[in-house]
Amino acid sequence: MSMKAELLSIGTELLLGQIVDTNANYLAGRLALLGIDCLYMQTVGDNLGRARQAFERALGRSDLVVATGGLGPTEDDLTREAIAAALGETPSIDPALEAELVAWFSGRGLAMPDRNRKQAWLIPSAHALLNPNGTAPGWDVQKDGRRIVAMPGVPREMMPMWESVEPSLTRGGSLRWRTLKLLGIGESAVEEKLGELVRSTSPTVATYAKNDGVHVRVADKASAPEEADQHVAEMEKKIRERLGEYVWGTDDETLPSVIGRRLQARGWRLAVAESLSAGDIARSLADAPGADRWFAGAIVRPSADAATLETEGRRLGGEVLLLTPHGAETCELRAITPARTRRLDIRFRSPADGRRRALLSGLDLLRRTLAD
Repeated sequence: MSMKAELLSIGTELLLGQIVDTNANYLAGRLALLGIDCLYMQTVGDNLGRARQAFERALGRSDLVVATGGLGPTEDDLTREAIAAALGETPSIDPALEAELVAWFSGRGLAMPDRNRKQAWLIPSAHALLNPNGTAPGWDVQKDGRRIVAMPGVPREMMPMWESVEPSLTRGGSLRWRTLKLLGIGESAVEEKLGELVRSTSPTVATYAKNDGVHVRVADKASAPEEADQHVAEMEKKIRERLGEYVWGTDDETLPSVIGRRLQARGWRLAVAESLSAGDIARSLADAPGADRWFAGAIVRPSADAATLETEGRRLGGEVLLLTPHGAETCELRAITPARTRRLDIRFRSPADGRRRALLSGLDLLRRTLAD
């Protein structure tokens, strides 16, 4: 029987719309990869009574409660108090945690404020989750067949902490996954081409619309990692047979890094002349590792046609030139190499839509041209 999970986000700033709850988005995705059903999400402000009720409600219907926020040292950080009240336990200072906090501050030439001592609290059913990126340890609470994982709300502190917890949630199995990244096709068309594969339960296949195209994630859990790897590889092969022409990368790869590797393999440098994309392509490429070895530079000219962009782009000296000319509702992108010129027509509804499409389509045009 699948574990039932619930996410609990704590902080009045969430209810006021002052920040976006990216933690819930991240954790829901990670739970899905683990094969754990996330059935509920709650958001509660910095109020002890309501936070306690939220934990009691969650523990009454879920096996795993994953909470973020409210672990700081101030009076309105009440997650520890709420958990303790929901479970009927009393928190006390853990000497080892207190010593670590004192050392953290002294290592920075500071005396620890007395109010930070609450961050060294534990209850009998909890053990601490270490936080190498801040002063707030998390809590891992297990009682009466239920589990609470409470972590800081700061994403750079929460994410490593959660990843340290994940291995304990696989119930002895090994989880493996692969993400295929696609461009030039929409999410609904991807699902249509995948057909019955999206209904597979071992491994699972899911599609996601992302900023860099469509992602297809394949995940499998097995008793041995080799078995899970084999299942994922077999499914990946089937997916590539149907969608291979659109796949530009996998997992942590970025489109600029893929383009950079292909340029280096040919000994070419790239220049970009932009109008419709307004410099977005240059910014994306410049952020790629090792860009100085293959990126010759870029120019941006508002309302410029292809001829103007090509003339000015040639002065940058790259063997490969990408053009994104100005257009009102349509635009012909061009990728020019020593061997050929490849064109791609795009349509768009507004300047902002055109800019976004020119960025993704321009990078994909480069990727396809360099693959020929």
